[in-house]
Amino acid sequence: MTQKICLLTILFIAALGAGCSDTADYQTANANATASPTTTTSPGPDNSEITTSLAADGTRTETRVFRNNPRVSKVVVTTQRDGTRTVRATSPSGEERVVANVGNALEATGDAVADGAGWVADKGEDAADETADKAEDVGDKAKTVGEKTVEGAKTVGEKSAEGAKKVGDKTVSGAKKVGKAVKKVIP
Repeated sequence: MTQKICLLTILFIAALGAGCSDTADYQTANANATASPTTTTSPGPDNSEITTSLAADGTRTETRVFRNNPRVSKVVVTTQRDGTRTVRATSPSGEERVVANVGNALEATGDAVADGAGWVADKGEDAADETADKAEDVGDKAKTVGEKTVEGAKTVGEKSAEGAKKVGDKTVSGAKKVGKAVKKVIP
């Protein structure tokens, strides 16, 4: 009987050991799965693409790449496990700067991110925009002048027609008087 109890105890311990071994393997597999970063990519606003990755230490890195913005090529938002957040922008030439006061850099326009990084817009673009605005103003004023000219021409035309009618009436009246005078002179 003691032999049977010993044998059952040994089998019980062996089964328990195998179960613990499986649990340890499971925990190791879970730790390895958590240690590898996870990455997702999605389209973003302003013709950009956002890639998000989560590292094993809990650091979240979101990289937004702009496809055709002349002032900024990418923005990297790094959020530490404790909530500390840094935002850095990279220009098309490769210059990197910290971005301040832009709000959510993952949703803001590329120009807003560039402004937050302190990059000034190309002066040629500003001049072209200003020239276009001035040309539009001149076009509006020319249209107004043209409308006023048409109104003035209509008024002059009406006055001319009115004057011509009066002259015509006077001419007819004068011709009648001349005709009566001629009748009187010629019996």
